[in-house]
Amino acid sequence: MAFNRRVTGPMPDPKIMMIPIPPRRFFIRRMLHNAGIAAGVVGGGLLIGMTGYHRLGGLGWVDSFYYSSMILSGEGPPVDPQALTGPEILNLHLFAGFYALFSGVTFITMVGVLFAPAIHRFLHKFHLEIAAHDEPDENP
Repeated sequence: MAFNRRVTGPMPDPKIMMIPIPPRRFFIRRMLHNAGIAAGVVGGGLLIGMTGYHRLGGLGWVDSFYYSSMILSGEGPPVDPQALTGPEILNLHLFAGFYALFSGVTFITMVGVLFAPAIHRFLHKFHLEIAAHDEPDENP
């Protein structure tokens, strides 16, 4: 930022730079839009988990939903009540490990997507835009 100010000269008057806060309906529309994006990504992640548990572990769809939703929500994998053996358990454990890593990244990303409009409005509301407060006075 400082490099740009030196190149372009001093910043204009901060009172002119302040943009009024957008109406509440825009904020609500952005929140609903971002919530829809988050729900779609979480639903897609749940579908990936259910498909993996169903195909690799041979679990039913209800059990696949239970296992994948537990990992996706951050609760961790539940205690395995079934006695799987051989390559079936190895494939299932490998899938569960990669799915847990995917779920952690998805959770962090969706928190950012959900809070982005609220943080943006907070910054508008309190006028935290960069202003010329750090510019030295031209008239000493």
